Amino acid sequence: MSPRRNRQRGGAKPADRTGGDRYGLEKTEEWRGEEWVVRQVGGSGAAKHYRCPGCDQEIPPGVPHVVAWPQHGDVDDRRHWHKACWNARDRRSARLQRSRNAPRY
Repeated sequence: MSPRRNRQRGGAKPADRTGGDRYGLEKTEEWRGEEWVVRQVGGSGAAKHYRCPGCDQEIPPGVPHVVAWPQHGDVDDRRHWHKACWNARDRRSARLQRSRNAPRY
């Protein structure tokens, strides 16, 4: 007896409504009187190291996080945040102090 098949044989793949397998859906949020586009990035879509502007800590590859940028901004305006830091952005101070040995990137 052969194992049961859970997939369809051949044919077209189901349509991906998230815009690809790396990125999630985008939504718009208001913050400090400006519209921001926010996208959830899953662990499989996080392939590089990023620096979170909320806590100034590194986001390693493979960690789910949030990408946010001003709605009328450029590609260079995108910032990668930890999910918790993005949710607590109003409760955090605007100026973070880095130690002298902290990397800047």
